[in-house]
This record gives sequence, structure tokens and C-alpha cells, in this order.
Amino acid sequence: MSPSNKALMRPAVVSRVSDLIGYTPLFELCRTENGSRLLLKLEQFNPTGTAKIRMARAMIDAAEEAGELRPGGRIIESTSGNTGLGLAVIAAERGYTFTAVVDNHAAADKLRGMKAMGTELVYVVDDGTEELATAAREDLAEQMADEDANAIFTEQHNNPANAVGYYAVGRELAAALDGRVDILIGAVGTGGGLCGTGLELRRTVPHVRIVGVEPKGSIAFGGPAHDYYQSGTGTPEGATIGALVDFDLIDEGVKVGDIEAFATARVVARRTGLLIGGSAGGVVYEALTRMAVLPPETTMVAFVNDGGEKYMDTVFNDDWMNARDLIDPTVEREIDELLTKLRGN
Repeated sequence: MSPSNKALMRPAVVSRVSDLIGYTPLFELCRTENGSRLLLKLEQFNPTGTAKIRMARAMIDAAEEAGELRPGGRIIESTSGNTGLGLAVIAAERGYTFTAVVDNHAAADKLRGMKAMGTELVYVVDDGTEELATAAREDLAEQMADEDANAIFTEQHNNPANAVGYYAVGRELAAALDGRVDILIGAVGTGGGLCGTGLELRRTVPHVRIVGVEPKGSIAFGGPAHDYYQSGTGTPEGATIGALVDFDLIDEGVKVGDIEAFATARVVARRTGLLIGGSAGGVVYEALTRMAVLPPETTMVAFVNDGGEKYMDTVFNDDWMNARDLIDPTVEREIDELLTKLRGN
């Protein structure tokens, strides 16, 4: 067995859910006639169905090592869902209590999942509106932690351990592809996922080009600001761009609208049977539009943060989509035709 294959194996039997983190597969979505290919790094194969459990574990490890989190302590975090799911797992394993400060923008299944694992949900806005309230959530989480001597606010947007949690993704990609990664493209929310992965990947693949994707309406790569429905990504108006968004590392920042992102997720599901999340749809959309102009033999890897199973009530629900004018049959048809051309079927 080669060293790179050994690096991609986990133990056959584990005793903690967190031991199942990592070693996620790569899926070839398409390949062009000149040998360029688009690979999806499927982070939905982590526990909780998302990449963010990687950084949840890293943040708790760092807090324990610094002596900030003691036995029986309380973890508090502002979350749109996936980070909260990861923290819920780690809290359950290690005997901590976990309070998630949330809003109704989060997918309902993420909230249900956290609650099922014993998480206390505190709504910063509880009037049923779907407005993304990132800044208000973070203010409340910080206040709650300040008022509880046994609590810590993990503060994912500014916690260096967030990015550290993704270093393993960079190592996994370098090992699995023997260093042949030309482009890494991924969503930018806290910045930890793309920048942590990219920083580590560049240690062994210095030429890799890093492309960040955020929703139209997000402000990390400029305005104008407006509401958006892609969940768990971007920086809404009123929120501070996370300290982990490394603009020196990111070669290019782009924006994808909700209609294109969600249409891509829906088309990929119908054409391949693979369910990816809405923001992942935005990343894949941007990647697909670049395939025709790539140099021969280019390998582009799209970081797919989570699966689509949590979005049955939203992205994959025609009633929900139509009520928000998010379905455009023309856009779906164009994406379907592009994918058909690139996949050859």
C-alpha cells in the first residue's frame, strides 16, 4: 500500500463519532475533451453531513489546551446550523453543555439535529421571519458567555482554530491527487474552510489557484449588499468580515446568485443522484462555467461543504422555492445542458 493510500484510511473500528471525521471522497463530476476535470470534495461524508465538524473539534481542542474550557463547561456559539451540529457532537462526547444562538434563516433540519443531540437553542429573533441575523446572534452569544463564568464563546468567525481544523483537507487533497491540484474553489463564509484548506495545500502544491465564492448580496468581495437565501456562507450587511478570510491567499473572489446556486444543486441531484447543499450549488455552478476555458489536463477541486439532505424543505421544495421566486426554468435548463455537454451523457 502506498503512503498516500495509508494517509487516506481511517481505523476500521472507532469508539467516538468524531473519529469518523475526514478522509472524505472525491467525486469526478465531469471531464472535458482536453482532459480537464472537475472533482468534488464531498465533505457531506463527515459526521453531521458537513465539513464544519472539522473546525468545531479544532476550536474545542484549542479551548481545552488553553485552559479556557473546563470539565462540565458550557460552549456558546452563534450558528446557522452546520457549525452548531459539529459542536453538538463534540459537546456530547466530552460532557459539555452547548447553547446555539440561532435565527430562522437556518434550515429547520439543522436546528432539529442540534436539539436532538441535547443542544439548547436560543433564538435571537423569534417572530418567524427568515432574516439572516448574524451580527445580532454574535452579540448575544458574546453577552451570554460574558455572564457565565463557566462558559466560552467559540466565536467561529474570528477563531484561528477554525482554519486549523481544515488543514487536514489540504493534506487529504495533496495525498489523494499526488499534488496534481491546479484550482481549489470553495465558498467563503467565516473563511476558515477555503483559507485553511488552501493554506495547507499550498505548502505542497504552491501553484494551486484559490477561488472564493460568496452569494450575491454578501459583502466580503464588495457590494451591493442585499438579502440572500444561501445558508451558512457569505457575510451579510451589518456583519464584520471574519478575520479568517485571507484576501492575500485568495486569488479571485466571485459571486453567485441564489437562483443559479439552487438550480445547480437541483440539476446535479437529478442528473447524478448526488445531493449537495445550496451554497455548494453556488460553488459547483461557478466551477462548471469555467470548465470550457481551462487549459488541458487541469484538475479543479470544488470544496463541497455539505449535502442536500438538510434542504428538503427549502432548496428541493418547489413550493418554498416558488414562494420566493427562486425557480427559473431557463437557468435550470442551461445548467442541465452544460452538465450534459461536459459529462457526455
